[in-house]
Amino acid sequence: MTDVRLRRGRASLAVSFFVQGVTFALLVTRIPAIQDRYGISDALLPAFLAAVPILAGVSSVATEKLVRRVPPSAILRWSQPLVLLALLGVGAGSQMWHVAVALGAFGLAVGALDASMNMLGVSLQRDYGRSIMLGFHAAYSLGGIAGASAAWAGAHWHLSLFVSYLPAVVLLLPAALVGSRWYADQRRPGAAAGEGTEAAGSSGVAFKLLLPLCLVMACAYIGDSTVANWSAKYLQDVLGSSEQLATVPYNVYMVTTLLGRAVGDLGVRRLGAVAVVRGGTLLAAAGFAVVAVAPGAWVGMAGFTLLGLGLCVIVPQTFAAAGRLFPGSSDAAIARLNIFNYVGFLVGSPLVGALGDAWSYRGAMLVPMALVLVTLGYARSFGSETARYGGGHERARAVDVGRSGHGV
Repeated sequence: MTDVRLRRGRASLAVSFFVQGVTFALLVTRIPAIQDRYGISDALLPAFLAAVPILAGVSSVATEKLVRRVPPSAILRWSQPLVLLALLGVGAGSQMWHVAVALGAFGLAVGALDASMNMLGVSLQRDYGRSIMLGFHAAYSLGGIAGASAAWAGAHWHLSLFVSYLPAVVLLLPAALVGSRWYADQRRPGAAAGEGTEAAGSSGVAFKLLLPLCLVMACAYIGDSTVANWSAKYLQDVLGSSEQLATVPYNVYMVTTLLGRAVGDLGVRRLGAVAVVRGGTLLAAAGFAVVAVAPGAWVGMAGFTLLGLGLCVIVPQTFAAAGRLFPGSSDAAIARLNIFNYVGFLVGSPLVGALGDAWSYRGAMLVPMALVLVTLGYARSFGSETARYGGGHERARAVDVGRSGHGV
């Protein structure tokens, strides 16, 4: 029964990650179309982009408190449909306040969704006793590819936002609701839970232990938000591509994140999290450099390819490392760490926009490159040099990833 529970929980959570990948890609790849539909100026656009992560961060804080009373599975079960309906609201409005309300609802729901999804992912990885976290994020990347492809089709056929979004919501909403029946919440290990709760109980100790991972998370999402929010405009306005071609970089980015994450768990088991994170950091920095100097759209997309291969491993391993540090209080640790997801988006979107307007968008791409390189200084926070899943310390079932003190 335990094996069946874990397999069903893993499959249903992968569906949830996939659905969110589709949803988010449909939103961010059509930002120019949203801007045109509602008459949002370039000066006002960063405010709209910043509102979503601010509200999501507030929601993530609330989720940390809420999971003390209800399991993460219940939060995910209801937040995902709200995210899908909010996406549909973005395409259904006609006035600026309509899109403001829809994006506000999207932000509040997505904060709870992101936190609860990763809580369930970390707890399942603990029960499996081997690295599986990258696989969940690979499902997200696959969803991002599907969503970006649908966005490309919408731009190609000049479909309205509502018509572009409606088929995805109609298909994905029932799938998310049905799949939510098999979410698997974490078991509470006895001794390890006591240790983790004690560590997390002191906010000073928890923050000190989490701080390196929080910085890595923020820098990684500054890079990710640069691709999500500015790649389409960068290709169209700086590299001279068409609107249709401008939807491609995010798709290319998601394809490479899928490839990287599909083999990432194997890399962690064989090489260790530290080596995988360091390699990803160097690839991501190289990708930003290529984007900054690209003479045309196709070279720019080559840069986004390197970016995807590099950034894709950092965020899943950061969540996994938080679960290792606080095995008995991983939900609280992940909710706090997840806030820095939105800090990265909050800083990244307006930072690149402001630098692009004041200086140049090419020069602006060098700033997230430098910030991503900060990860090299904190790579040891992901575990010791020899720590890895799939080595001698792996146990077949119900292992606690934090008990051994090794990295994930």
